[in-house]
Amino acid sequence: MTSGGLLTTGEVAKLLGTSRQQVVNLCGRGDLPFVMVGKHRRIERSAVEALLRPPQKLTRDQLKSLWLHQAVAGSLVTDPEAVLGKAAENLDRLLVQHHGTMAEVWLLRWQEKLSAGPGAVLKALTSQNPEFVELRQNSPFAGVLSQPQRQQVLEAFTRSGCEQAPDSSAD
Repeated sequence: MTSGGLLTTGEVAKLLGTSRQQVVNLCGRGDLPFVMVGKHRRIERSAVEALLRPPQKLTRDQLKSLWLHQAVAGSLVTDPEAVLGKAAENLDRLLVQHHGTMAEVWLLRWQEKLSAGPGAVLKALTSQNPEFVELRQNSPFAGVLSQPQRQQVLEAFTRSGCEQAPDSSAD
């Protein structure tokens, strides 16, 4: 194994039982977070383990967060520049406030998603992947929904009686 708990794409391929190219593709699509070490991708073991774990049922708070972020996703597809701009503005402020904390790690991951464009952000906003569930706990999308919009989503969530989000096995 490589140093620092980071795995090579070849090591990840062995763990997943797939090809190195498939791992590269997962990284390229944003399905598997990675860092560049020189010219090589390195993947945290925890990210690989998250892919191997069966999907877990979301808690009520995680589900409520998912509903709110799905509403943000609706705004993103109708006005990507405004939504991404607001998120980037919030992110800059939050990175200063949370410098040196664990929240900074998640905020930097949001920064990567924003840099990757609307498609990567949409996936992060709507996926039940454990990484994205955690990512949404440090969301830079405050203020994207107006207070009445936010209230409508929360009321709809309460009325729905949802215990679990719809199946999104296509994630």
